[in-house]
Amino acid sequence: MPEQLVFAMEVTLNGLMAGVLYALVALGFVLIYKASGIFNYAQGVMALFSAMTLVGIMSGQVPFAHLINAIFGTEIHHFGWHVPALLAILLTMLVMVGLAWLVNTIIFKHLVNQEPIILFMATIGLAYFLEGFGDIMWGADIKKLDVGLPQGINEVIDETTFQIFDYGFFIDNLDIVATIVAAALVFTLVVFAQYSKQGRAMRAVADDHQAALSVGISLNFIWVMVWSLAGFVALVAGIMWGTKSGVQFSLSLIALKALPVLMLGGFTSIPGAIVGGLIIGVGEKLFEFAIGPMVGGATENWFAYVLALVFLVFRPQGLFGEKIIERV
Repeated sequence: MPEQLVFAMEVTLNGLMAGVLYALVALGFVLIYKASGIFNYAQGVMALFSAMTLVGIMSGQVPFAHLINAIFGTEIHHFGWHVPALLAILLTMLVMVGLAWLVNTIIFKHLVNQEPIILFMATIGLAYFLEGFGDIMWGADIKKLDVGLPQGINEVIDETTFQIFDYGFFIDNLDIVATIVAAALVFTLVVFAQYSKQGRAMRAVADDHQAALSVGISLNFIWVMVWSLAGFVALVAGIMWGTKSGVQFSLSLIALKALPVLMLGGFTSIPGAIVGGLIIGVGEKLFEFAIGPMVGGATENWFAYVLALVFLVFRPQGLFGEKIIERV
């Protein structure tokens, strides 16, 4: 088999793995948009905040330690204990549920039936607030996240592909875990949205707030539930990305790569988020492999946005999105 074709196969596999991580972030956008019609600009920052909180809990860090030390002249930083990863993840999830309740109570409860642009601007404010609040709460230094997920090259795939192609594929164990987790999340969320009572109520709220209220659906409960689910998805994405590249403020920028994913898959489709993520992941890797050397490289920085622009021109609702026709 030609060497370039073997390389392309390896690049494709790695692209699929990267696409799954993009899709994990996009899932949070889709959940909130399906339930409230809100494009949540803060989803990437939620992933960052959840990862920072998880690291802080696991290491026994004192929240707001820098602020406390500056005010009282103390030198406290850690409680002196370490929390097991599983317990820390559960505690972080409780924090994200509490955050969902606060976001609904303080912000969105007062914005029912407002224009979409107002709701969008509210999420921009929330994003910058969470970023600053996380900085004050846990510090701005780069943090290492280790919850026990396997990392490094998968020896089985490396040896198997070497026997077949005389060339071993470098596939990261963490990417394999992310793929499995994402598949499980998608299946669970699709079943929940389509077949559960709460899922149907979620779609009703998205269609019309006042109509949903008139038939007895609790808008507050649905929004808290959806923001909690989005917080859980953000936590999973934060764990994967934080384990891969460290917990740092650039982690919030992964939301920008989720935007082309949403444009391809559709803002209202959970499976679309996964398909869009896979297309973006594979497409940018193969484009860099095939075309990058001809144009000076670094095509991964802009390929996804150019592809999304093409979709916006020819199919603005995405591959799986709902085409909305307004009659006047």
